[in-house]
Amino acid sequence: MASILSSVTNVAHAAAANILSAAEVQPAHEGGLIPTAVSVKEESADKPITFEGLTGKNVFIGLPGAFTGTCSAQVPAYIKAYNQFKERGIKDIYVVGVNDVFVMKAWRDQLAPGGTPIHFIADDKGAFVGALGLLFDASERLGSPRSKRFVLITDGTTVEHVIIETSPGELTVTAADKVLPFI
Repeated sequence: MASILSSVTNVAHAAAANILSAAEVQPAHEGGLIPTAVSVKEESADKPITFEGLTGKNVFIGLPGAFTGTCSAQVPAYIKAYNQFKERGIKDIYVVGVNDVFVMKAWRDQLAPGGTPIHFIADDKGAFVGALGLLFDASERLGSPRSKRFVLITDGTTVEHVIIETSPGELTVTAADKVLPFI
């Protein structure tokens, strides 16, 4: 019986992942808008936030998963280069993962035990990343749809630059030192 339930669950999960992928909007593009009405979480599971009213130049870093090897190699460079981003006019940096808020907070605390002004955003349902058209089916390795590895540079809610890795497991064009010249 457990075997049957497991099989049914796997089939249902794969179907849901395929539906999410098929239902994606067009991928984020320059001149497009970020989804401002979609709720995400930063500090608390019961206090969702949105990006309505976002102002200034901002950087959004989308990544497949907290605590994964490539993601854990990518984010520290942004923490280290934070002041360089600020000097170039960046108001805020947001690290967005399709993880729950508890995982994102634990990951932030591990990567920056002394604290960091970078925002770690939990897109626990993948709604924000999905509205950007940047989800992919990571069920095989991560158990669910996840964010592609991307960087958006915005002015308010308008996307100025979109940088997407061809493979979510690689860190090339979305590394901090590669993004700084775009600002």
